[in-house]
Amino acid sequence: METLLGDMRHVRWHELRHAQGSASQVPGLLSRIAWGDGESAGDALGDLGRWIGAGALFDSTVAAVPFLWELADAETVRDRAGVLDLLRTILAHAHAHGHAHRPEWTRAAHAAVLVGRPTAERLAGHGDPAVREAAGTLLASADAHACGACPPARGPLPDARTA
Repeated sequence: METLLGDMRHVRWHELRHAQGSASQVPGLLSRIAWGDGESAGDALGDLGRWIGAGALFDSTVAAVPFLWELADAETVRDRAGVLDLLRTILAHAHAHGHAHRPEWTRAAHAAVLVGRPTAERLAGHGDPAVREAAGTLLASADAHACGACPPARGPLPDARTA
């Protein structure tokens, strides 16, 4: 059985960028979201949102999205709804702003969010109303997604098993 965020060690975070510079701190933020107390996890989620999801997307955004899906799916994470909201922000904010010089980062980040659709569909039936609502909002954003960086949708949205 794999551990939560176990594959983070395979990412060369120090070679990636976010809004404040080197993405070498991203694994620590993801870990605080996974295992921190409510305040620490909330602060980490806010920092991560400002660094990888607000205004522009970066190569670190692309690398972080699969781990955000992992956190959204983990029962032990305190703010799963917040994680789902960050995924929606990556999809929606970037749709408006993207990254002017690196549209491939926007496309890849959007694809990574959309691939998690089966997880969002499952969480839309979750017992926690906040998780259920955040998943539903993310699904609505995914259904409405269309931006200049992404190719036009042809057929069903990506499935995690085939993407």
